[in-house]
Amino acid sequence: MIELSKEDIKILEILQTDANRSSTDIAESLNMSQSPCWRRINRLEVSGVIERKVAIVNREKLGIDLVAFTTINLREAGRMHLENFEAGILQFDEVIECYTMTGAWDYMLKIVVRDIRHYENFVRNQLLELSMIGEVHSHIAVTEIKNSTKLPLASQLLTS
Repeated sequence: MIELSKEDIKILEILQTDANRSSTDIAESLNMSQSPCWRRINRLEVSGVIERKVAIVNREKLGIDLVAFTTINLREAGRMHLENFEAGILQFDEVIECYTMTGAWDYMLKIVVRDIRHYENFVRNQLLELSMIGEVHSHIAVTEIKNSTKLPLASQLLTS
């Protein structure tokens, strides 16, 4: 874990909201000089704290309307089954998040597709081709209340 100053955290909060802002603009908003601000941003990039900068695409404007949270149990436990499942999941663009879980399920996937027909097709013809899958349960999102990529930095990293 890298040590972050209050200024680093403020820079990260700004960049999480708008990664297009220049170091000059960020420096001005934080009342600091441009060069030290740029050096801080560069250090955050080189250290891997800033992993990459991406465009967040509005899926609904593209007609990708269905979000499913899909829980998976494997047929059998074992390192080989886990590794094969995880390697298989990495091949599916429709799976935008995948987590190992505690409790009743081995994995939870977040899957985005155009509609319910595309979801059914994906599950039947792609996901279930992974032979190590024992159970699949689908939970279809109805209304999106909050969807954020912004981490809660100040509340988690700043101590009083």
